[in-house]
Amino acid sequence: MVNVDYIIVGQGIAGTMLSWALWQAGKKVIVIDDAKENSASRVAAGIINPVSGRRFEPAWMYDTIYPFAKDTYHQMSELLQVPVLTERRLWNVFPSQQMRDAFMKKAADGKYTALPEQLEYEELLDQPYGAAVVQGATVNLRELLPAWRKFLQAQGALRETHVDIAALDVNAERVIYEDIIAQKIIFCDGVATTGNPWFRTLTFLPNKGEVLLVRVPGLHTDDIIKKSITLVPQGPELFWAGSSFVWDYVDDLPTDKQREILEKSLQQLLKVPYTVEAQLAAVRPSGNDRRPMIGLHPEMPSVGIFNGLGTKGCSLAPYMAAHFTAVLQGDAQLMPEVNVNRYF
Repeated sequence: MVNVDYIIVGQGIAGTMLSWALWQAGKKVIVIDDAKENSASRVAAGIINPVSGRRFEPAWMYDTIYPFAKDTYHQMSELLQVPVLTERRLWNVFPSQQMRDAFMKKAADGKYTALPEQLEYEELLDQPYGAAVVQGATVNLRELLPAWRKFLQAQGALRETHVDIAALDVNAERVIYEDIIAQKIIFCDGVATTGNPWFRTLTFLPNKGEVLLVRVPGLHTDDIIKKSITLVPQGPELFWAGSSFVWDYVDDLPTDKQREILEKSLQQLLKVPYTVEAQLAAVRPSGNDRRPMIGLHPEMPSVGIFNGLGTKGCSLAPYMAAHFTAVLQGDAQLMPEVNVNRYF
């Protein structure tokens, strides 16, 4: 038998950061992940945005979580020798005068947001109501996730397979799966947790997002450009363009309908031609109260969850993973806002 402290199910941003935090704490982990190509983390652009919504409200706990995330991603970059965090401007194009007015009332405080000294991109973007600048960042998930996976493989800490929950042998003291015996199993498997028998009482609101990869000749920028669609640089003149939110869907595959909607938004933003190089889709795991779902099952303490990070996953995951690790070691009490017990 292989003895470890924790089995981590899933290696998206949640499983990556939790396994990192536990490894940093000296714990022995095995991550089990089936490398699904269109998992939410593998399709996401990795945006970190200090404000939320149309009213530019400060993101929850941002003053705490972002400095922690920045430091963590720099540590990972040094270890893995890949670029992870890039600080970027978000060039927010106002879609209406009402949105500009909302910004002026609530967000123009100079901390994370400001009005630019002069309007940029005038030959490329349709921006009759102007734009705001927000100081954000991106996490290079397309480098980070494979690099951490390779690191886990080198440590003998990765199993590339799908977990058969019915095959788990679980009691309050330990978990056995195939040849692995662990103190606990932590599910970080995104929307798959909706079918997990231990967490059926959790109120997930899964939604499907679709994105395009587009080439925009003449648009050379390191900025994230945001209007009714968001453009995130992926390479010279190449951008991630998304994303849609669909609550009622048949499967997790791209659709012609959402491509049409995304292209309409592109045409409302761009003054110049573009070409679509790919279309991607994934289902996001979001909770009904927009807070992470973290903790151990109240009746089966060997089974835990680290999930529901939503669209703020790249900013939340490092801090929350470190917090959960401290809780698991008995060094902290779980924050009530994220405690999974609120669903039991």
